[in-house]
Amino acid sequence: MKNEKQGARLLWGDRKPGGTVKRLGGRGDGRTGSGPVRKRTSKLVAGLMSGTSLDGIDAVLLRVWGEGTTIRFEQLAYLERPFPPIVRSMLLRNSHPESSRIDELTRLNMVLAHLYADAVRAVARKAGVPIRRIDLIGSHGQTVHHLPRPVRIAGKKISATLQIGDPSALATLTGIPTVGNFRIADMAVGGQGAPLVPYFDWLVFSSKHLNRILLNIGGIANITALPAGCDARSVVAFDTGPGNMVVDGLMKHFYGRRFDREGRVASQGTVIPGLLAWMSKHPYLRMHPPKSTGRELFGKAFVESLLRRSRGQTPANIVHTAALLTPLSVYDAYARFVKKRMRLDEIIVSGGGARNRFFLESLRELFGGVRVETAGEAGMNADAKEAICFAVLAHETLAGRPANMPRVTGASRPVVLGCICDPGGRMLTK
Repeated sequence: MKNEKQGARLLWGDRKPGGTVKRLGGRGDGRTGSGPVRKRTSKLVAGLMSGTSLDGIDAVLLRVWGEGTTIRFEQLAYLERPFPPIVRSMLLRNSHPESSRIDELTRLNMVLAHLYADAVRAVARKAGVPIRRIDLIGSHGQTVHHLPRPVRIAGKKISATLQIGDPSALATLTGIPTVGNFRIADMAVGGQGAPLVPYFDWLVFSSKHLNRILLNIGGIANITALPAGCDARSVVAFDTGPGNMVVDGLMKHFYGRRFDREGRVASQGTVIPGLLAWMSKHPYLRMHPPKSTGRELFGKAFVESLLRRSRGQTPANIVHTAALLTPLSVYDAYARFVKKRMRLDEIIVSGGGARNRFFLESLRELFGGVRVETAGEAGMNADAKEAICFAVLAHETLAGRPANMPRVTGASRPVVLGCICDPGGRMLTK
């Protein structure tokens, strides 16, 4: 990961057609004093994200106005904090059923809360804001296992997911009300608990005139399709398959590196047709939405199987072929499940994969005349996007607004996401 300059402070949520953003007039913070959090006309909200790539913690601090379709926000600061090597190693080990240990998971749940609290303090310092002035934290937590396919247990149809980094501990450590466990409520009403970013994508990136896809490439890749002039019921979104996850595993195996910086190794190789054909037949790619996936399908076992099938091939060619699966699966998902609904005008890419030139060049080639740009080129820090999203989702939770999209997740109805953990120092009710 890399740290990027904060850049211009833009007001998001009031976008003009074509993707430009209106600036906020004035610099006042709009506060009405020290009353209940919900009564303030603007709030300072920290967002935390640590994804399936296990790179570390993304932390952002926003000033937020409004709610729902009137929401607006300004980024005050953003930073990235890599996980200590021992924590990353423990997380990776405990993301696989065959190597996980209940004692390590229990400790990681608390360790991550402490690391998240450190990240909130750091982003507050970067913004020059006393931590006591932050009104709310939205923390995604670290996913260690995601089981969206339901099984029957004790007569109940159960889907499940586990994010650790306890939000109650985080609230206590910082003294700030914290929203966490965002995915559980959606699963309780039959959804897959993912993806949740499409609600944010729809609020911020929908256009009256352009058909857009928002593509996030983290460990897993996911798309949000936004037809021009769409309402929330018209949004299509799902995980397309692996993002950086498979390539990261290969880079660790062959080169002892965490990732392929800018896609340089992938760019040096050539395709192995038989290997690509085998990967392209993965049953997940043909599943109809709603669908979501993770390390359970494209993690260690998948990489080990890939390595067995590619014996005798050069590392660069193996990395190239595995990397090609990411843009190919995105295009295949578009062709299968989105193309009939809208003729695409542009793709906006975020996540760590937005820095991978091999991914971007492959997407441009596959999608022909469609404009492919990064979220940074569109005016939003591509690395910060998911942290921003969970700050906004926390803000919506505090306002009592449902933020899942049943058509996207498969839930039976809209629900308010997450649980609010109050450290006891502030009023959360009206």
